[in-house]
Amino acid sequence: MEHRPNYTNVHNRFLLNGNHYRFDDLFEIAYSFIKEGEAHEKAIGDFLMDWIRPNEIITLKTSGSTGKPKLIQYNKQAMVNSALATGDHFNLKIGDKALHCLNADFIAGKMMLVRAMILGLEIDLVPPQGNVLANTNKTYDFAAMVPLQVEHAFEDLNKVKTLLIGGAPPSIQLKEKLKLKSTHCFETYGMTETVTHIASRKINGDTMLFTPLPAVKLSTDERDCLVIDVPYLSQEKIVTNDLVSLESDHRFLLKGRVDNVINTGGIKVIAEEIEAKMAAHISQPFFVGAIKDLSLGQKVILLVEGDHAPDILHQLSSIEGLSKYELPKEVYAVALFERTPNGKIMRQQTISSLNL
Repeated sequence: MEHRPNYTNVHNRFLLNGNHYRFDDLFEIAYSFIKEGEAHEKAIGDFLMDWIRPNEIITLKTSGSTGKPKLIQYNKQAMVNSALATGDHFNLKIGDKALHCLNADFIAGKMMLVRAMILGLEIDLVPPQGNVLANTNKTYDFAAMVPLQVEHAFEDLNKVKTLLIGGAPPSIQLKEKLKLKSTHCFETYGMTETVTHIASRKINGDTMLFTPLPAVKLSTDERDCLVIDVPYLSQEKIVTNDLVSLESDHRFLLKGRVDNVINTGGIKVIAEEIEAKMAAHISQPFFVGAIKDLSLGQKVILLVEGDHAPDILHQLSSIEGLSKYELPKEVYAVALFERTPNGKIMRQQTISSLNL
């Protein structure tokens, strides 16, 4: 039977900020961070305190991007198993240098620490704000960022060999820019319920399909939404609201969320697919949504971030492949979109702020 480490098995090559810590040493660094650390270190200290407690269960907080934030409980072994799967998927090696620049209040920041402890990585901590690569001359083998961090650190991305991007979907404009980088950039798919990512897609690669991590089994329900079965995390399947096209080898094309399907004049269109067609024509942050309409049922609208709504409907009407049902009927400017701490646009809350 395959031997798997448990949460107490901190790798003997694990380094944190250049210092070696065993499991029995984690209390010392956790206490120091909580009492004397900066804001990002306090969150790490809180997590490490939870990690070393003789309790197999840990409580995780969801981001609240698709509803109210909630607390869920997971076995620490599931987090260890997730770390091992990530190591296999991205070919991480003992002694690889990793950068921790995420908010440890959320699952992605916690899992960077677990990966380092279990896989034997040498991890450095930096505050999650601004250009997280500005103050280092090191080259890192592995890092994870949210899209806004990638934007801020774009000119320094050559300092990272393999970069995971999650927390929010990277914009189409950012994806196009990343294709010019030598860094191996991966868009990840996952959520708190799956203990971060269960699939990834190389942005500067040659496919739009996501490839699942080892042992992840995928299917779809009657809505064509993804159903996730990860035996090393949980015995229960996770039913998502993500519309996908699933290949026989379990790779999948992410089409959008079922919540973002718009029924306009009896025709169903997907907001994310419309956005992909319009991305090259709109320079500022934007998204497609819908409001109630007496004749159409739902009316497609375009929301742009800024003080003024650009006069672009005539330009959008000439986009090849954009049907008359997909063409927005109105354009609205919103000074600042509602966003989660990870930078994900909260669509319904932003539309509600228009008070239409």
